[in-house]
Amino acid sequence: MLDTKTKSSLDEKEPTLTKEELNARRDEITSFYKDNIQHLEIQAEYETLLATIEKARAERMQAQMFMAQQYAEQGEGGVEPDSEEARAFKEAMEKAATNIN
Repeated sequence: MLDTKTKSSLDEKEPTLTKEELNARRDEITSFYKDNIQHLEIQAEYETLLATIEKARAERMQAQMFMAQQYAEQGEGGVEPDSEEARAFKEAMEKAATNIN
């Protein structure tokens, strides 16, 4: 809790700005934000690129896991090359390959 000395001290330091000073301060703050917009746009582009890379890596990992599962099944009983599973595998690998480039 604030004691009365601190509260009165804060009240004394509270600035009283004229209308011109308020307008100048507002212009200064607006200018600051406008100057930083270009930096924030670059940062947003960077973050978007990182997200795209992470998504491509996740899709590639998923395709590799799928491929490993298919090979494991082939070793056990085999998968027919014309089966629905084989077609799904091929489509997943092609999709992953197009997202990497």
